[in-house]
Amino acid sequence: MSAWINRIATATPPHDIHAAFLAFASAGLPAGKSRAVFDRMAERAGIAHRFSHFRPGDLAAGEIDAEGFYRHGAFPGTGARMARYERLAIELAAEAVARLAPEGITHLIVASCTGFSAPGLDLELVVRLGLRPDVARTLIGFMGCSAAVPALRAADHVVRADPEARVLVINLELCSLHLQETTDVESALALMLFGDGCSAALVSADPHGIALGDFRALILPDSAGLITWSIGDQGFLMHLSGQVPGRIATALREDAALGDPTGLLRGMKARDFQLWAVHGGGRTVLDAVEIGLDLPPEALRFSRAVLRDFGNMSSCTIMFVLARMLAEGSVGPGLAMAFGPGMVAETFRFHLAS
Repeated sequence: MSAWINRIATATPPHDIHAAFLAFASAGLPAGKSRAVFDRMAERAGIAHRFSHFRPGDLAAGEIDAEGFYRHGAFPGTGARMARYERLAIELAAEAVARLAPEGITHLIVASCTGFSAPGLDLELVVRLGLRPDVARTLIGFMGCSAAVPALRAADHVVRADPEARVLVINLELCSLHLQETTDVESALALMLFGDGCSAALVSADPHGIALGDFRALILPDSAGLITWSIGDQGFLMHLSGQVPGRIATALREDAALGDPTGLLRGMKARDFQLWAVHGGGRTVLDAVEIGLDLPPEALRFSRAVLRDFGNMSSCTIMFVLARMLAEGSVGPGLAMAFGPGMVAETFRFHLAS
């Protein structure tokens, strides 16, 4: 008996901030080499849109966002950002769930790494959606971009233990709450990747949609400092080492060469998978997966399209990729893969039914 993702719905905030951020970040860098590197890398990033609740301001007039939440030299503290998360997260989550229109929910799993509150988003959703008071709740926090996979793994366990279970899985990230002023080009390039979004998925034993297969994770040795997400006085601080793509490519190349049944590819060949749902951590991350597994250019088309249209939305990005596969009517066996702090690769096999 398999657990299935029956449906996925997605939602994003209303304002496209990508072009405005590029102008803001470039202006904050020292003129010369740093600014030139940023502008060149931004052009090659493969991102056209990222969304936020913040409406871009008039940069020429000294505004960053239209309401003045971010002000030059006086960015808000973490408390103010968390208060905004508490107010906005429930609205975006409710929008995604309304599009999903689930019924008979017995379990609720929420994954998020961009905000904290208690009572949290899980309890707020129980009240807002009118879920039964004995609904079983699980909160998966601060696992970064790979968190959707542990969330689905938890749902898979629930359904296998109780075939009558109907699990609502929410992935919600408000990355734009952690905007920073920086004169460091590497930090600016990391901030350039991230946007806001939410996914809502129904997981049950009903045999339609995406059948979930075995889940498998790998912690890459000596990699803990390559991706970090720490809490600062002015929001959460992201660090993405330039070594990340190379480490991913090397790990995948070695896994493919070993052909180990306990490895990420399960001893199979890349050509055995027709579909690839890879978290779009950035263009270079997708390039690393393509190179490491010697994939054809079209293999990651869903991931590249989501990166182009939404940027990296942390944990919910891979759910947007799966949602596009469902919407297009794709069929066949696939492998899903996401990378997060650790550095960890979280994977699962799946099969889209006709």
